[in-house]
Amino acid sequence: MGTLQIRLHISLASLAMFLLKAWRSTAFGVYGYLNFTKPGFAEHAKKFKSEEMEARIEGKNCIVTGANSGLGYATAEGLASRGANVYMICRNKERGEAALSLIKSTTGNPNVHLEVCDLSSVNEIKSFASRFSSKDLPLHVLVNNAGLLEHKRITTPEGLESNFAVNVLGTFAMTELMLPLLEKAAPDARVITVSSGGMYTSPLTTDLEYSDANFDGVEQYARNKRVQVALTEKWAEVHKERGIGFYSMHPGWAETPGVARSLPGFSKSLSEKLRTKEEGADTIIWLALQPKDKLVSGAFYFDRAQAPKHLMFAATGGSHSHIDSIVGKLRSLSGLA
Repeated sequence: MGTLQIRLHISLASLAMFLLKAWRSTAFGVYGYLNFTKPGFAEHAKKFKSEEMEARIEGKNCIVTGANSGLGYATAEGLASRGANVYMICRNKERGEAALSLIKSTTGNPNVHLEVCDLSSVNEIKSFASRFSSKDLPLHVLVNNAGLLEHKRITTPEGLESNFAVNVLGTFAMTELMLPLLEKAAPDARVITVSSGGMYTSPLTTDLEYSDANFDGVEQYARNKRVQVALTEKWAEVHKERGIGFYSMHPGWAETPGVARSLPGFSKSLSEKLRTKEEGADTIIWLALQPKDKLVSGAFYFDRAQAPKHLMFAATGGSHSHIDSIVGKLRSLSGLA
């Protein structure tokens, strides 16, 4: 009888988890189709104020990671066109140089620079941070855009699951190492982290490298993006007296090389509905330009407005209590304890 009760309990728990995951995916799909697509952008844009994007930011130093294509390229170009000194962080030197040349020619801004760094490597991030810090420049805007979605488990040379290495540990290490330079730009400094609506399907979990033998790259990506939102909250809380604003955002469903490569079925089925890279980057640039008293540090933004961090009945809200434990793990793994 006891064994039967245990099996029944396990079966009911498994069923409940299955139904919860199904609800999260369904709610995300419906909410996303109505809001994250190109028609969603067009609808939301009716409330946009054009003057909010007209600010000039000459002399301000901006770092954009993953800047050679997609959202990162559109962000770097958008900031450069408004006069910023832009530092493009790219993994591939050749593709980075091509993007750099194009942005300089299209914007007429000579103050755009390439920095080669693999965001999956903490050692490379530390080397970049050392080089960049030697310039002793105030950093006004850090855009954590670089992202990765690998469907199969791939381990980096440093022994880390690759999605986690780029999306979470890379974002954490870059931000932590740039804090002294961001503080030099206070009170105008800000960190903008490009998350994803996929995070709506996942609670925050301390299983950072997906220990399950049946690796699911899409679920791992969603988990990573949830961590980014919770990290942004934590940074905003810890550094609220340092004059640095921290914001996470969701670009919507945009047509980028990364999406086409990582989610070809999704990209093909919604090809007419996907946003352009410029529409996806719109809120990133908007966050970089707004007076900070109009923004809420720690908030999650979508289409130039604060957005909810959790979908109704998705049971993800309480999970953010794990963030202190996660930060401890990230400090240990990055050697930034």
